[in-house]
Amino acid sequence: MTVLADLHTHSTASDGQYTPTELVHLAKDQGLEVLAITDHDTVDGLDEAVLAGERLKLRVIRGIEFAAKEYHTFHILGYGFDPNDYTLAVLCGDLKAGRDQRAPRIISYLKEQGVEVSLAEVEELAGGNIVGRPHFAQALIRRGYVSDSREAFGRYLDTEEFHQQVERPKPAARVCVEAIKKAGGWVSLAHPNQIRVDNETLESIIQELASYGLDAIECFYPQYTPEQQAFYFHLAEKYGLYLTGGSDFHGELIKPNICMSTLALNLDWLIEN
Repeated sequence: MTVLADLHTHSTASDGQYTPTELVHLAKDQGLEVLAITDHDTVDGLDEAVLAGERLKLRVIRGIEFAAKEYHTFHILGYGFDPNDYTLAVLCGDLKAGRDQRAPRIISYLKEQGVEVSLAEVEELAGGNIVGRPHFAQALIRRGYVSDSREAFGRYLDTEEFHQQVERPKPAARVCVEAIKKAGGWVSLAHPNQIRVDNETLESIIQELASYGLDAIECFYPQYTPEQQAFYFHLAEKYGLYLTGGSDFHGELIKPNICMSTLALNLDWLIEN
């Protein structure tokens, strides 16, 4: 049975624009039946989201997104895990500490580029949650250095120089997968196009991830070409993986070109209980 779903969204618990409750309301208004909130490196907003979903009769799946160290944009999604699992909590704690330690380095890096922002204003924009690059982008917009988030990332926050100078510590992909599996969750590879490797290399990555316990590939995503999507379908079938999909919605102020998705997905494997 298919349901209308979006399995890749972000709230203010990490770097999204909307609170978990607001995100659930947006999903309901969009006509979704299932929503996964997949904040970066944290489970902090999930209980709030689940309660909001219960009130609105919308199924909320507990999710998370980890960045693996092998590539700049190599992301692992987790679903349906125990948010109180010890191993998962330790990993999230370590990653939060890494982000906190990175924030002053970003301030210094931006200063070298002739950009003056303060840590206090970035933390204010983060609202007490994990400080991420989108919060720095908002600070740059507020100060008039850039016109939007895309320009902020293109000029300052997603350049090769930025990654060389201020890259935060990240776990290996195997650590991410095994932490989610140990917590009783399901694992999907997020937006494989963003890894930016050729098809042969991507297949070898997926084959290796499958040996660790990968369950699915994010086969539906706004930025895919038809050729990319067809290849991901092929890999999913070849390695016996489920199909997931999502928008990577952060909110119109953070990612103006990304709207919440309404995808018809077969999620019996994920929501059978």
